[in-house]
Amino acid sequence: MGRLIVVSNRVPVPSKAAGSAGGLAVALQSALEAQGGIWLGWSGKTSGVREPEDIEFNEQGRITYAVTDLSRKDVDEYYTGFANRALWPLCHYRLDMTEFDRNDMAGYFRVNRFFAKLLGLMVRPDDIIWVHDYHFIPLAAELRQRGFKNRIGFFHHIPWPPADILFALPVHETIMRNLASYDVVGFQTEHDVENFAGCLLREGIGANLGDGHFEAYGHKFQVGAFPIGIETRAFAEAASDAKKNPIVQRMKTNLGDRQLIIGVDRLDYSKGIGQRIEAFAKHVENNPASRGKVTLLQITPKSRSEVPEYGKMQREVAELAGRVNGALGDVDWTPIHYVNKALNRNTLAGLYRMARVGLVTPLRDGMNLVCKEYVAAQDPSDPGVLVLSRFAGAARELGCGALLVNPYEVDSIANAIGRALAMPLKARRERWHAMMERLLDYDVSQWCSDYLSMLKGTPVQRTPEPARRSLAG
Repeated sequence: MGRLIVVSNRVPVPSKAAGSAGGLAVALQSALEAQGGIWLGWSGKTSGVREPEDIEFNEQGRITYAVTDLSRKDVDEYYTGFANRALWPLCHYRLDMTEFDRNDMAGYFRVNRFFAKLLGLMVRPDDIIWVHDYHFIPLAAELRQRGFKNRIGFFHHIPWPPADILFALPVHETIMRNLASYDVVGFQTEHDVENFAGCLLREGIGANLGDGHFEAYGHKFQVGAFPIGIETRAFAEAASDAKKNPIVQRMKTNLGDRQLIIGVDRLDYSKGIGQRIEAFAKHVENNPASRGKVTLLQITPKSRSEVPEYGKMQREVAELAGRVNGALGDVDWTPIHYVNKALNRNTLAGLYRMARVGLVTPLRDGMNLVCKEYVAAQDPSDPGVLVLSRFAGAARELGCGALLVNPYEVDSIANAIGRALAMPLKARRERWHAMMERLLDYDVSQWCSDYLSMLKGTPVQRTPEPARRSLAG
């Protein structure tokens, strides 16, 4: 078996200045170290009007990190344009925010050809290639056109939309043809697999051969659901060890006897942050006893500030939090602490552990790992309660213990907050144990191993996606 080659938009190149890598990066790095290989992607930097120069290589053990700059035009069209103003909103069911620009489309395919050219200089006949996310859907097709017959897999980290939404994309047929060029196409949930199959079958694009096998455009390939996990045990240990973290200690002192509700989201319109703040305000308004007794900590790092819609959203969310604080707060109580920056992993783990309620209410999410981190961080003897959107992919796994809500219905979230805060210890423990058991059984390492097993053509011993139990209530 040859090397493993991973391709993703961004690459976590190790450096002294870099913080600790996330669970996905750790799992992929472990797979690359075990097999030996290359991780290729964009450096995150632009070469301006000049064409990008040579690839920058960084060798660490058996892994070669390979990154390249992109021109300003490439970034504007491929990344800011088609990837994040067309594919991202489309896959999150937001046709109202989807922009179709022919130049952006051309730039997206041009950059994929550029990466295929770079990759073609590195690939050996027995290498396995694993491509990640919506930025690089065309990559396998570009490699096939260059004559490469390697096993190539693709994993789609965000939701996959139903046919009626996908077909609004002018190049939807090209996108489907590109995906059919892979040997394995992985999604987060069975619901995403069903949507993808519907897109294939809707207009006779492809045929379902059964048992996860499909044929389209003369190529046979496999499709499967692989719900990505976290480093469950490591995150639980980090949360337990965070008692000495100075930020966590200051937060505990500032809270006093108040109960903490926590939300952690990248600033994005798919996360339902505005509805969540309104729901918190409604809970306080409907429950006078909560005044001065509960605090919402909303941590929201800035995201894609170069996209106009995100800059506008940043202003709107900050103004909404300010209005709620002005209307409900008092001289000795600020209802909402709104933090507009990223916090490190250990600090987050400690804050999760302090929170009586984890509020994870995206309008649509491929998986959402915040809710899994919140569960893993809890004190087994006195765990908090997870309030989770039924439209997050993780609801398919954690519906056994979370309070599932409709994120579009503010009253539903407000009622769930009240229920979570009042939940007895016995019920909290039962719900937490049901969720934690799943997270321990199927962590990010198992996810990585199972996907690569299918890509290599070996049997997959995978924990099936669990059915929701009546406990979800």
